[in-house]
Amino acid sequence: MHEHDREPRVPAARHSRANGPRMMAPAKSPAQRTLRAFALTALASTLAACMVGPDYVRPESVASAQFAHAPADAAAVAAAPAADDAFWRSFGDPLLDRLVQEALTANHDLRIALATRDRVLAEWRGARFDALPVVTAGAEAADARASADQLPGADRDARDAERYGVTLAASWELDLFGRIRRTLEAGHADADAATADLAAAQVAIAGDLARSYFELRGLQERLRVARANVDNQRGTLRLVDARFEAGGANDFDTARARAQLESTLAMIPALEAQAAFSMHRIAVLAGRAPDALLAQLSEPVALPALPARIDPGTPGELLRQRPDVASAERRLHSATARIGVATADLFPRFTLGGLLGTQAVDPSALFARDSESRLVALGIDWSFLDVGHVRARIAASEADAAAALARYEQSVLLALEDTENALVRYARARSEDAHLERAAADSERAAALARVRFEAGATGLFEVLDAERTRLQAQDAHAAARTRSATGAVALYRALAGGWPALEPAGAGVAAALPSPRSRAP
Repeated sequence: MHEHDREPRVPAARHSRANGPRMMAPAKSPAQRTLRAFALTALASTLAACMVGPDYVRPESVASAQFAHAPADAAAVAAAPAADDAFWRSFGDPLLDRLVQEALTANHDLRIALATRDRVLAEWRGARFDALPVVTAGAEAADARASADQLPGADRDARDAERYGVTLAASWELDLFGRIRRTLEAGHADADAATADLAAAQVAIAGDLARSYFELRGLQERLRVARANVDNQRGTLRLVDARFEAGGANDFDTARARAQLESTLAMIPALEAQAAFSMHRIAVLAGRAPDALLAQLSEPVALPALPARIDPGTPGELLRQRPDVASAERRLHSATARIGVATADLFPRFTLGGLLGTQAVDPSALFARDSESRLVALGIDWSFLDVGHVRARIAASEADAAAALARYEQSVLLALEDTENALVRYARARSEDAHLERAAADSERAAALARVRFEAGATGLFEVLDAERTRLQAQDAHAAARTRSATGAVALYRALAGGWPALEPAGAGVAAALPSPRSRAP
């Protein structure tokens, strides 16, 4: 401040021959001090409109108007069912419905995701109070005695003293450059991302359980096929043994028939083991012990009828639905806001503090006149001497934002790739399923004709055994193809983010509601 800008000093009262006695400037009244404090607060509020750092702008996602492998003709698109949030209900299996609902409320991975979401929300709610004054209250009662060295010559009673006090203190950081507001902006984006992560976990758990369930039903179908072929091959072996006893067959024919039967029997233990693994997986996904659902799942149920096509919608709709894309976008927002948090350290930080209290040496005088105390202070903290560290933190925040942008763009590409692959896989699985269904029916008919011809003596045992082996292979392949069709449908629904229910896992607190990640994805 220049000399001519300074307020002139007022000397002490003295007499002057020319002007008479000079008076001291009157002290400011409490009302004037209060008015001045309000003026400073209003000025701070006006300055608080300033926020340093870049404002977040949601990136534009470049996506095609249609998926490359979507149903080609308009009639097929119109007839194809769209991905439903509760996609598993479209399969018409009450047990599957019940298991998925149980998993969505009891799965431990979901409970972990919910607890993580609740923690982030709690931290964000706590951070919101940083924008408000912090008010604390305290009281003190002390009985102290000074040493003889501190008060030489004083007797013991004179060195004793009591002190009582009550204080009410407040402090408030004036967010002139947006450090707190940028922190809250980042925290809100992090909370949205955690909510989207929970939704992504729900999609994953519902998809994993439905896939494991259909894999189990497919394995049970393959077991049925294997056991039915075992019965047929045992009948063939009995027929060959009878002919051998009658002299119409030789030991070579008997050995070949028995070898084929044993080969078919060898398939069953491996299929049974895989089925047991699937039942264990389903139980754990549902939050149960591995053996808890063996009785319910051991009864075979046919695989469901599947639609020829599933309408995937448009890539733009996909990106609005995918919770992983929403999570990546919200984390990009958070990283952008944290650049502003780091940039604010280039500017001074102002803190307004105040204290009201009363102090006395006797409790009865605590609230007597002249026992009061007060303090009003404005603190300034500025890291301008440490600007090197501040700029390094800003550079690190900018690098984090660049990485978050790359992760977001990668999540968009992976979502599109996942959906295109799921569309191809499902369409090809349905085509394979149709061909293998005809092959299984033809092999069944060929095996029956070969058996009739063998019993009539019109053909040899080799033709019968070959037809039965072909039938087993075709029926087993058809069962496996039907399983791939069902799991392909689940994969497609999962890629389209079907299965985003508003369910909370049991046993965990429900956090404050935030906007759905659906509405926040680009």
